Amino acid sequence: MKTLLLVDLQRDFLPGGALAVPDGDQVIPYANRWLPQYDCVVASKDWHPPGHASFASQHPGHRPGDTIRLDGLEQLLWPDHCVQDTPGAEFAPALQTEGIRQVFLKGCDPRIDSYSALFDNAHRRATGLEAWLRQQGVQELDVMGLATDYCVRFTVLDALACGFRVRVLAAGCRGIEQQPGDIDRAWQAMQSAGAEVHFGPAP
Repeated sequence: MKTLLLVDLQRDFLPGGALAVPDGDQVIPYANRWLPQYDCVVASKDWHPPGHASFASQHPGHRPGDTIRLDGLEQLLWPDHCVQDTPGAEFAPALQTEGIRQVFLKGCDPRIDSYSALFDNAHRRATGLEAWLRQQGVQELDVMGLATDYCVRFTVLDALACGFRVRVLAAGCRGIEQQPGDIDRAWQAMQSAGAEVHFGPAP
């Protein structure tokens, strides 16, 4: 079954949002164009409770971009974003969501972040995506979304580790580039782990 995973195509990651990915809005037309070409489309959403521990606002003296230790893990601090039941957590307004079959929520635990659409950052809790894909008989997965160097990267690496064959649709991804070279390193990591990266305009 030809399956597409849309990673975090949410308002807060678009220009003007709380954690805007540069040119993040440019991936939405690709998603809309590609959706009808797939037998199954699923999506992930960042879905943070208010006061999530990854928010810089919860750590006096720190600001977005700082790194701390959180629950045993290194944690990059972010602006408050994709808070549950707020407009910023909703899908991009232009996204044709009627084609999405199932949505998986991540980042719901207030004490740990979750870049991957499959697991939290410590791999302590699954989102349910892997189990659902296996129930549907999915073995191959195309991935696109935001941001290349964080949630797309970690989603792809986890999907590969779970045994799925993964193709990343590069035209449908944009990155944050928190540090120079982050996006290139993300592509290298995904390819080194076994992902196929499709750089063309269509799957």
